[in-house]
Amino acid sequence: MPNTTRSPHPRFDVRPLILLLTHGVHWRRRGLPPAVYAILLAGVIIANLLVGLLAPSSAHAASRGAGFGTWAPTSAYGWHGSMLVDGIHTYCITPGAPLPTGPSTDNGVSGTARGLTPQQLTGINLLVTKYGQTDDPVQAAAVGWAVKATANWSDTIRAFGHAGDTLDSAIHWTLSRVAPEHVTAVQQLAVSFYDEAKRAGEGGPPSGAVVFTTDAGDHTRGTVRVDSTASGATGTLTLTHATFADTGTATRERVAPGVEYAIIASPPAEGRPYTVSASGRFSGGYAAAVRHYTTPRGQDTAGPGGALAFDVAGTDAAPRVPPFAPTITTQVATRYAAGGSYVDHVAFDLAAGAWPRAEDGSYLPVAATAVVHRTDAEPSPGGAVPAEAELVGALELTTDPALGPTVPYPVTSTWQMTEPGFYTAVWTIRGIEQTEAVARHTGADYTWTESFGERSQVTMVPAITTVAQPSATAGETISDTIRVGDPVPAAGLRVESAVYRAVAGVSPGETCVDENLVWRSDPVPVTAPGDYVVTSPPIDDPGTYYWQERAADAEGSVVHIGVCGIENETTTIAAASSAAALPRPALAATGAGFDALRPSAAIAVCLLTAGATLLAVRSSRFGPRAKIR
Repeated sequence: MPNTTRSPHPRFDVRPLILLLTHGVHWRRRGLPPAVYAILLAGVIIANLLVGLLAPSSAHAASRGAGFGTWAPTSAYGWHGSMLVDGIHTYCITPGAPLPTGPSTDNGVSGTARGLTPQQLTGINLLVTKYGQTDDPVQAAAVGWAVKATANWSDTIRAFGHAGDTLDSAIHWTLSRVAPEHVTAVQQLAVSFYDEAKRAGEGGPPSGAVVFTTDAGDHTRGTVRVDSTASGATGTLTLTHATFADTGTATRERVAPGVEYAIIASPPAEGRPYTVSASGRFSGGYAAAVRHYTTPRGQDTAGPGGALAFDVAGTDAAPRVPPFAPTITTQVATRYAAGGSYVDHVAFDLAAGAWPRAEDGSYLPVAATAVVHRTDAEPSPGGAVPAEAELVGALELTTDPALGPTVPYPVTSTWQMTEPGFYTAVWTIRGIEQTEAVARHTGADYTWTESFGERSQVTMVPAITTVAQPSATAGETISDTIRVGDPVPAAGLRVESAVYRAVAGVSPGETCVDENLVWRSDPVPVTAPGDYVVTSPPIDDPGTYYWQERAADAEGSVVHIGVCGIENETTTIAAASSAAALPRPALAATGAGFDALRPSAAIAVCLLTAGATLLAVRSSRFGPRAKIR
């Protein structure tokens, strides 16, 4: 509260200075040394300043405030209410002394006024601040009685000849003579005010704390509130790692205790738990001091002594944890395999939140597991795992702290795919299987499971075998039987087989190349398990021949390729008998074989036979031919 009675500047009396300057010339003429003259001048200036600083403040006469009674230094039943000093309602703290109608001096805020205890000063400060600055005569009178009773109980209740021992009886004794119609109201208020003043400061100095709440669905949302023991306190609050939602700023003035303010948190680092905190400076409660006014030969009065300043601080009750909802996408290393280990490539993604980090910035490791089922029928994407599916093994993976979700991870089974069928992996991430640091982000009940039957999960081990015709004779056809068992892709297969001639010096496994190709069958569509036979044209050249089967899916991807040179895919062609071994002309230009010339050869034989017959007939008619000598 501003000091309205003290001059803003110290008083300075220039008269000694003028006198010194006036006589300075005379003293100099009489031989006064300059140094002495300078010392005298400085002394006058300093003395004036000290007088100005130490002199009491200017005095102003108190005037009638609000209340009842006689406004005079003394009277039969006194004045009951406030006294105005420069517009401030002040109240008597020396009951029994004359009314301060003369000039009053403002001594500023004092914690030792009239030797009152801190508790008394706190109670009086409460009364004159909270209730005393009023123009209501009833309330002002009640405050006056409560203030005097707090300052000096005995003198207050014994004033004006009262012989009782209670405050309300003293008020009745005195006030019924000056304002009888207001006695009851003043009694009730004064007793209530006095009781409140006695309790003032019981809880110690005012204090406060900052309380945060966090939205369960969004860690960046919540509220902040200041709780304080000082009623009516206000202050300034500054947030750390958050801003006020309505202003977008971190600092707010005129914050009132008990009010919830919405905030928006700003995580200082991605993927790490963090806390929001706040601190501030508040003013509230009532200081153990009053504004002390004195009046010569009159009562001392008290005005508001100001509020207490106190600091508040607080932080989140628990760290705010950014949510983490990891997911997985997979891609098998090969769609079709001949068996062996199941190989999957696992990539991590996020359904929500950010990947949690350690203090050093590395990615916290995340664990995932998979179960692999085998089925005879191709799985339907998104369908349930069939009841007849066989559980064949499991897969495990924990991410690398240095890589986190930035790369896919190859995972190879420790078990083998030993039977034909469709092998489908289904990956799962469970919060309960994570480290404590990761589970704080996911929650222990978090579970994510991959949908069953996605094409990228499935590796098929086909059941395709072959049995070639083991032998034949030159000039005969040869065949290969392709036996297709379960599984068969839903879109079917196309199977074929090719014949290669063995070459001396070349191993059987390296024979099945284009330069040794004799014949390749057309693709045969397959939609169900069964035996599919392909037959070559007649092979004329004796020797060893190897078959190699091949199966592709509807998209042309290779499902199966046989091994070249194995026993069950070898056909041996023997030379034909001597009668059948006559040279068979071929049409080299067209590539036609002997069988293609059989019709023409038959006609030629007939013509030769007819010619021989005619020659025989002619010989019988004309006799034997003459010999040539």
